Amino acid sequence: QGKLVESGGGLVQAGGSLRLSCAGSARTFSSYAMAWFRQAPGNMREFVAAIRRNDGNTEHADSVKGRFTISRDKTNYTVYLQMNSLKPEDTAVYYCSAATKYGGAWHANPTFAGGWGQGTQVTVSS
Repeated sequence: QGKLVESGGGLVQAGGSLRLSCAGSARTFSSYAMAWFRQAPGNMREFVAAIRRNDGNTEHADSVKGRFTISRDKTNYTVYLQMNSLKPEDTAVYYCSAATKYGGAWHANPTFAGGWGQGTQVTVSS
């Protein structure tokens, strides 16, 4: 059971698009919802989007709603984050994780997959 592996980040101009990928495992996908979180320098890690395990329903943070879309491919245990209309404030390291919603908020369970992955850097220039 290895860590989740994020990829797809890069440098893009404001208004551009990126698609992030997160390679997981059958165990993680069958046990938990999957979510994306991000952390900008000097900030706490924050929730971005989640996709539920059973029905595939999605939730997105208000700051990215209408611009970002989370999806998954259950056949190869991969979660995606399509990011459109990127803004400089989207600049951060993006991480995926198993996640659970309680108390009205999504919480990461990185220890289930052996800890946080290395993340993928997204930089949006103005």
